[in-house]
Amino acid sequence: MSDRTMTEAPAPAPSRHVDAGDEGYSKDLKSRHVNMIAIGGAIGTGLFLGAGGRLAGAGPSLAIAYAVCGVFAFFVVRALGELVLYRPSSGAFVSYAREFMGEKGAYTAGWLYFLNWSTTTVADITAAAVFAHYWSAFTDVPQWILAFTALAIVLTANLISVKYFGEMEFWFAIVKVGALVIFMLVAIYLLVTSHPIDGHTPGLATITDNGGLFPSGVLPMLLVVQGVVFAYASVELCGVAAGETENPEKIMPKAINSIMWRVGVFYVGSVVLLALLLPYSAYSADQSPFVTVFDKLGIPGTAGIMNLVVLTAALSSLNSGLYSTGRILRSMALSGSAPKFTGVMNKGKVPYGGVLFTAAFGVAGVGLNYWMPGEAFEIVLNLASIGILGTWGMVMLCSLFFWHRSKNGLVTRPSYRLPWAPYTQIVTLLFLVTVLVLMWSDGGVGRTTVMLLPAIAAALVGGWFLVRGRVAELAADRD
Repeated sequence: MSDRTMTEAPAPAPSRHVDAGDEGYSKDLKSRHVNMIAIGGAIGTGLFLGAGGRLAGAGPSLAIAYAVCGVFAFFVVRALGELVLYRPSSGAFVSYAREFMGEKGAYTAGWLYFLNWSTTTVADITAAAVFAHYWSAFTDVPQWILAFTALAIVLTANLISVKYFGEMEFWFAIVKVGALVIFMLVAIYLLVTSHPIDGHTPGLATITDNGGLFPSGVLPMLLVVQGVVFAYASVELCGVAAGETENPEKIMPKAINSIMWRVGVFYVGSVVLLALLLPYSAYSADQSPFVTVFDKLGIPGTAGIMNLVVLTAALSSLNSGLYSTGRILRSMALSGSAPKFTGVMNKGKVPYGGVLFTAAFGVAGVGLNYWMPGEAFEIVLNLASIGILGTWGMVMLCSLFFWHRSKNGLVTRPSYRLPWAPYTQIVTLLFLVTVLVLMWSDGGVGRTTVMLLPAIAAALVGGWFLVRGRVAELAADRD
């Protein structure tokens, strides 16, 4: 970290911006909740399920892709952290876009985030159904029924209160981290002792004797980047949670700073160990790579336990998505850019209208699992990637506008800052554009997804013309 980042700055001047969407929430999230939410956001379905197919396609070089994308994910959440310390808000980047870019910016940021999580919800329930099929008891149960069951369970828990969400996410994260630590310890033991796995001796030769770091060339590694970006889709969650946290100025910096080393250890470290244990061709998109390893070890029960863990990861991501979109939609609803009912809260101070609205798209995903069970995950993953890229781009634009205002003396940056601004924001935005180019170059579903961008833009423009009257009316009332 540069000296420039650590330089003490004056206490941030209070923001004159007031977001109606921040009112009415309880401050029930504690330090342990936020810390584990940050961990849970950095370890999700993209690692536990998506790493299998991507390892099979790109080989050991997948670790490089995870490392590079992890750096940019950290820049995004660090930029968001600086804005959170300036003004905590449950509306997060939507609220900051409203302050620095106006209502059009907030509208765009909010609906791109909704695109991200409404499609990720489908990906999560699809992943949960795929994981459940591992056990013989569920083999004959249709995938769409399992997907619907997962959605119903998590939705019910999410609607009770933020405290229940925090507790659920806390224990989900404990399970995920514990499982990864156990896997890594077992993997290191297997490497040190050269214990055979399915007749294969693990070690560096597993990589060198099977095509090296780039068994199929550099291009496959570049083409899986959009899927790797999806793996980091929840890192911004701790910024949303700040609005329901006591003393965010003390809790958030520690939680955000820890994301970097977690990415290095859990993502990059896990992929390296997977590549050393078995040839990359042993993995597949149909099974979690961690389950593959334990399955081939032949130790009774271990593969089933690991499969339960990866099922937990999918449910955790689903839980986070319903939580965050509920808060974002409420911020938008109270400014007029989302349906009125998404701004309604229940007795538990949960914006249940927004949560149910997101869950409704999950129900549509149940239909996708009925009609296209084999392709459902890949289709929604690419659509979610568009939403993620848009969300990250809006966060960095807000950060850039915030930095520019600080240079003009209009705001004061907190001491906790995004390092190397404004270059960090610019480089990150260029990276996001590069990911879009790679999606196009990949052909297939990725190219089709990029071709949908004009339709997405047209939908955003058309939606704005529908809501702009109400947005202007509410803005006049606030003034």
